[in-house]
Amino acid sequence: MTSAMLASIAENIFAPSEEAAAHFDRLLRVEIDCWDVHELLKADQTGFVLLDVRSPAMFAAGHVDRAVNFPHGKINERNLAHYPAGTRFVVYCSGPHCNGADKAALRLARLGRLVKKMIGGVEGWKVEGFPLVAASPAR
Repeated sequence: MTSAMLASIAENIFAPSEEAAAHFDRLLRVEIDCWDVHELLKADQTGFVLLDVRSPAMFAAGHVDRAVNFPHGKINERNLAHYPAGTRFVVYCSGPHCNGADKAALRLARLGRLVKKMIGGVEGWKVEGFPLVAASPAR
């Protein structure tokens, strides 16, 4: 690789600061990390319903305390009827290798619901050292 090619690559690997600011502002509006969710739960300041969108079997094997099992394929208007229109949702799945939380967030957003994705999912939760609880599936 020539030095001109390397210089071109190096020049183009960073977005202008305004573009980067807009990108990260957008991410922070739709994502929340495990640490922040843990702190909100610990302080009992959630203001949201935490949805574990994995299968009932995976939920039963271990989930974040106070999460509700709601597999992403079951998210529809009828199944959300008992949640008032302004309910805020935080969704998570297994982890970065899984797009179940993205599917759930998209379904919720298309239904006009307020939603954030907990990045890292269960795997991120465990990496942070936070415990999971095991229980019977709720659904």
